Amino acid sequence: MAWINRISRSSLSDKLGIYRILLPPSLYRRFSIDPVSLRDITGEKVVRFFSPHGDSTCLVEISLKAMEDPLYSIQISDTSDITRIDWDFLIVNDPGSERYNTNVDEEGRDTMFGWASRNIAEEQRAMEQGLCPGQTRKGLRITGEVINVLESFCRMFDIKSIRLEALFYHNAIVYERYGFGYLSGYPQMMKINELFQPGGKLHNRLDGGSPFRMPQFAQTVRGRSWAIHDQILEQLEDEVLEDGWVSPVMYRMVDKPRAMVTFPDPVF
Repeated sequence: MAWINRISRSSLSDKLGIYRILLPPSLYRRFSIDPVSLRDITGEKVVRFFSPHGDSTCLVEISLKAMEDPLYSIQISDTSDITRIDWDFLIVNDPGSERYNTNVDEEGRDTMFGWASRNIAEEQRAMEQGLCPGQTRKGLRITGEVINVLESFCRMFDIKSIRLEALFYHNAIVYERYGFGYLSGYPQMMKINELFQPGGKLHNRLDGGSPFRMPQFAQTVRGRSWAIHDQILEQLEDEVLEDGWVSPVMYRMVDKPRAMVTFPDPVF
């Protein structure tokens, strides 16, 4: 039996004891959360663990009373290989930053991170304030710390690797910097970097025809990610990129990072 499924069959106190390791310690201090009671300074419990009996997925979330979005949310799942876990998603929101409604379109429908529909006006506002595609607020720059707590969890159960899907281009570059390699998508990422070089097809498409396709975007991770989100890969007539953006599947060996770099010395 895989580990998350096995843990889900434990007592509530045992589950809480195990899964609290997935909470980055800096958040306790920064947001005055008691690490034992998991309550804020008003006495309200702000940490939620979702691990139903017999389930193969665990969700850990911190929600502050004044925020409509979670401060922190992470989900992990079992795989068919008991020595590997899937890192399904990570959401981190800075409660002190402005919120942008990129998650809903002008008719209030969920944009599904911009894949189902888009809110162009809100995306432009977010982009101008330094956010990346898929963000509604600025983050807290704790990706490295989150990876550390994930690896601590993995060591407890002799789990050897962490697998994830990089939803956006900038996600993949960030994970590269933290020692993730590619199970799929490496040729795509290499080709994207090549075609954003001066004279390349993607570089030439950055013609200022939309706010998301400015010429200077070729030089930065964030700029490239917005251009890709704006479907700059569509109808490119390149055999590697013929399907447009396909989220890469990446992995990291616990305690043995092995980065596969596709954007050397990236500028964000």
